[in-house]
Amino acid sequence: MIFNHFDSAGQAIMVDVSHKVPTMRTATASALVTLTPEIVSNIVQRAVAKGDVLSVARIAGIAAAKKTSDLIPLSHPLAIHHVSIDFTVDATTGIIETIATVRALERTGVEMEAMTAATVTALTIYDMCKGADKGITIGEIKLLFKEGGKSGVYQRGSAL
Repeated sequence: MIFNHFDSAGQAIMVDVSHKVPTMRTATASALVTLTPEIVSNIVQRAVAKGDVLSVARIAGIAAAKKTSDLIPLSHPLAIHHVSIDFTVDATTGIIETIATVRALERTGVEMEAMTAATVTALTIYDMCKGADKGITIGEIKLLFKEGGKSGVYQRGSAL
């Protein structure tokens, strides 16, 4: 496997994408937050002391997607055209899945922006609920879908 973030001397570089034609790029990523069912119930009822957890987490995730190039070395600053943050909440198991979708007409993919958004959304849930439970976990951060560019479509669990 060839990694394109290194030059012939092994030095880290930002990949030159200036020759590429912009195409519509979309990526969706998710992260799982595991809390107690009681805390999830409080989140859904907007009864957490720090406020509306999911609304604040959504804003944090959107902001994070826009700041990815400041956080991830060698990633390109992108003109993002769309970010959505959705949640799947299972109050029985205490699991909240954060789902981030990012879209841009760009020369490089938006997978890192989607993964950063999903992760920061999860971290914000943790931050707003940590006073009630120090045992909250964040895990299984993953790319679910991407399309655009020469590598085409990827969908987790699909034989595309």
